[in-house]
Amino acid sequence: MKRITALLVCMECLAVNGQRLWTMEQCMQYAVSHNYEVRMQSVNVSDYQIEKVRQTAAFLPYMGGSVGAQYNFGRAIDPETNTYTDVSTFYNSYGLSASLPVFDGFQRLNDLRAARANLLMGKNRLQAQKDATAQRVLQSYIQVLYYRESIAIARQKQSESHLLLQQTRMMADVGRKSEADVAQMQAVCAADDYEVTRQESFLDNALLQLKQQMNYPIDNPLEIVPPALVDNQQILLPADSSNESSEIYAVARQNNPEVKLAEYGLRSAKYAYRSSLGALFPSLTVGAGISTTYYKQLHVVSAASFREQFRNNAGEYVYATLSIPLFNRLNTLSNIRRQRNNVKRAEEELSYRHNELQRLIREALTDLKNCRKEAEKMRLKVEADSMAAHLTSRQYEEGLASTIDVQTSATALLQSRAQLLQCRLTYLYKIRMLNYYKGVPLWIE
Repeated sequence: MKRITALLVCMECLAVNGQRLWTMEQCMQYAVSHNYEVRMQSVNVSDYQIEKVRQTAAFLPYMGGSVGAQYNFGRAIDPETNTYTDVSTFYNSYGLSASLPVFDGFQRLNDLRAARANLLMGKNRLQAQKDATAQRVLQSYIQVLYYRESIAIARQKQSESHLLLQQTRMMADVGRKSEADVAQMQAVCAADDYEVTRQESFLDNALLQLKQQMNYPIDNPLEIVPPALVDNQQILLPADSSNESSEIYAVARQNNPEVKLAEYGLRSAKYAYRSSLGALFPSLTVGAGISTTYYKQLHVVSAASFREQFRNNAGEYVYATLSIPLFNRLNTLSNIRRQRNNVKRAEEELSYRHNELQRLIREALTDLKNCRKEAEKMRLKVEADSMAAHLTSRQYEEGLASTIDVQTSATALLQSRAQLLQCRLTYLYKIRMLNYYKGVPLWIE
């Protein structure tokens, strides 16, 4: 089923021109399906399932059979007369037995409960690994979006600078600008060209990081949805008055795989501790069996047949064994103390996960609120810097501003646009994480 899902994801990624355009959800789904740690954890879940079956089978009786054969040479016991003899004898035995522990201090029951808790713990660890993988891919994807848009902003400034350079040369030809102004504008264009190249290098590194997080073939091209397809109005969502940390925490602690993992870890540790206490109690085992023998003296020709001896020598038996532990060199006590320490560790782990979840929710709410404010303020700053850059460019054409003034205003506008983009993409990431804490999955499996 997982292979079919992965195949459908890849088919959905085919664009009209044969070029794959990967959305954010498709990148996360591909990463979860191909991540090495996720696959290894899936194998661990299978091990937990096998252990659960093994602990369930421990309640079934044990059955075994035995077959033995021996040749006696020299002095030995004659099986027929039960006296010593020095005649070579062939001896053959058969047995079938069954045993069942009646009471073992509830060790098997607690081991079964611990195995069930371990299975649930393994499933939540698998889900936590999937979510962690999707979260890393989400961060890398947003980083790629940022550099894609940064390149577009830098290229826009580059185009404006080259256009202004042409105007400066024309003005220098008619005597309105000096050769120094032309040289300064050439330096500005060179700086813009360098900035575009630098942003393209950052984009290549971000794409490489995204491929690594997805476990995607490094040499294969990876085209994500262009930033122009990301609607800013969808990014800057309206404030939600229900985003109270206590309400979100109440939902998150019931669904968060990290918290559930710690809870089942504590439950497993408690059952293991109870199982270790069972070693202090006596154990009672009952059993039954049947056995028969066949023998033949090698020098005697007229011996009873195998069928006759097999039937006549057959015997049945039942038994009960009571085992009382007295002293085993403190192994039991040491195991009990070790299991008790494991319970304390599991309790501390659960407490840490609860506190960490509360911190992450509070941090997401705070960052979300701040990103909204910063994005709004930065939007106003972009408008102001855009107006200032336009006016400075006009003043430069009229000879009222220098090349440095033009470069300063253009750089301020470039930085403002980049900061606004970063605020919007950070808001997108935080709103996805906040919805995740509310129980909305990061991706559709």
